[in-house]
Amino acid sequence: MELIYTGVGKKVYHDGNKLIKSFDQTYSKADILNEALNQARVEASTLNVPKILGVSVTDGDWSLTWEYIEGETLESLMKKHPEKEDEYLGQFVDLQIRMSREKVPLLGHLRDKMHAKISASSFPASVRYDLHMRLDGLPRHVKLCHGDFQPSNIIITKDGTPFIIDWSHATQGNGSADAARTYLLFKLQGKDALAEKYLKQFCLKTDTAVQYVQRILPIVAASQSVKKKPEEAEFLAKWVNVCDWQ
Repeated sequence: MELIYTGVGKKVYHDGNKLIKSFDQTYSKADILNEALNQARVEASTLNVPKILGVSVTDGDWSLTWEYIEGETLESLMKKHPEKEDEYLGQFVDLQIRMSREKVPLLGHLRDKMHAKISASSFPASVRYDLHMRLDGLPRHVKLCHGDFQPSNIIITKDGTPFIIDWSHATQGNGSADAARTYLLFKLQGKDALAEKYLKQFCLKTDTAVQYVQRILPIVAASQSVKKKPEEAEFLAKWVNVCDWQ
């Protein structure tokens, strides 16, 4: 069994045709089982998604097992072939649009999750109130939302088939809110030019006003802030405080 990734409180191993994600005891049983349940529910869609094979616990540490998908992440391909960035970005946006056409009615609602995260944020009550009102003003959709849709979560197989991985944050809701999170993730990674190209492509292909997605950004920034990463705090606060003058 080969260790291929180490994160905060979790490790990922490759074992033949299986991928095993092991969690330490900082992860709650509820969150781990919810990730497995999300994955199983999304498997019922028409998307290419690694199948979950098992849930187990050893000495109090839980683990999830998926089928192993052999390929390369879209992020890796974009780094290797910068001359193809626009082509890869187009495939990325097309896949996100295809995903948003799916319906997975048993998933939790993005609106509820965002309201909870706004409430849990450390912003002043007046700012939280504005964010709650802004969120309630968004159209109510039931599109499949990934919650962490970025090139590192897309695996391209040798025959060019894209698989979407890591459905731990999956919900149903407003697809433009999912796009706003993707844009914010690019910005947090310092990929400003790619973020702008992405937003332009997404809005063009979905006939969505850029201003509409921009109005969602303070909400997404507030939800991201509950992760309490010191290196992100100042940047996210600037986005959230756009509420004061918009």
